[in-house]
Amino acid sequence: MQEIFGLSLAELQTALAALGMQKYRAGQVFKWLYQKAVFDFAAMTDLGAKNVALLKENFTVLPNNLKVVKELKSEDGLTRKLLIELTDGNTIESVLMHHDYGYSVCVSSQVGCDMHCAFCASGLNGCVRNLTRGEILAQVYLFEAFLHLTGEHVRRIVVMGSGEPLLNFQAVFEALEFLHEEQALYISYRNMTVSTCGIVPGIERMQALGVPINLALSLHSVRPEVRTQLMPVNVRYPFQESLAAVAAYAKATGRQATCEYILLAGKNDSEEDAELLSNFLRYKLISVNLIPVNPVPEKGFLRPGKKKIERFLQILERNHINATVRKEMGQDINAACGQLRAQQLLRR
Repeated sequence: MQEIFGLSLAELQTALAALGMQKYRAGQVFKWLYQKAVFDFAAMTDLGAKNVALLKENFTVLPNNLKVVKELKSEDGLTRKLLIELTDGNTIESVLMHHDYGYSVCVSSQVGCDMHCAFCASGLNGCVRNLTRGEILAQVYLFEAFLHLTGEHVRRIVVMGSGEPLLNFQAVFEALEFLHEEQALYISYRNMTVSTCGIVPGIERMQALGVPINLALSLHSVRPEVRTQLMPVNVRYPFQESLAAVAAYAKATGRQATCEYILLAGKNDSEEDAELLSNFLRYKLISVNLIPVNPVPEKGFLRPGKKKIERFLQILERNHINATVRKEMGQDINAACGQLRAQQLLRR
């Protein structure tokens, strides 16, 4: 049987035509799947019994075959996290967050991660495989189906879950293009963000696409030896090259890029670190998102004190660097990348 979820409208038309179904039926099915978040053919009431039977005989619908192994909700009700078992038994994590502007979903792009960042739980067991376009979309639509019941919708997408998105470039950007389609969720490219460890060819490829998707660079230090300790990718793609590529992307798209900077007590949170960071970002269309670390027991890093965080921010602002401290969401449910999956693998 063929997996139907994630097929474009044109692909769906071709697949249904092969079964002898009329072309307009593809538009009906597409609307049920991606505008109404209905994944049961029998519930698609305008198709007719014969067509429903044909669909059931020939297609599967991915969201119906995913198992939610665990669901966690934050005490403030603003964050929901799913541990999802894929059809091959691997697990991934997705997070729904409720902001003032609406709902955003943080999706994973790979099963695990091979970047091995020292502070992150996602890479504890390496990367198993890339996710397909349908598997990326399904993460969004599991939440969309829930929100649809209340008249709400997913309004923003952040590709900041497990995995390095630019190492799964085609599937990630096909999924984002799909979500941008008017017949799907019609999410603006300006409401999408892709986060990378600094894969320069991928950043350049993003720029060549010519769409204004937001770009975030996981930076975390501008001292070469420290960044290499924290992020081994710095050996292959030194942060100076990554920053140059990000600055070029921001200039080309007119979209301010972001440097994500996880604050680790005693490691990268000194006043000197703040001054060095300011020097590298001065006169660039790049802001800073400071993230006090969400401690991962296996990693051993601690978060700085409140005064230390405030001082780091003050130095950036004094040097005219646009900076904020990320609003923490879901800390009580281990909402940081890979934590829930790592716990499950450890139990196994």
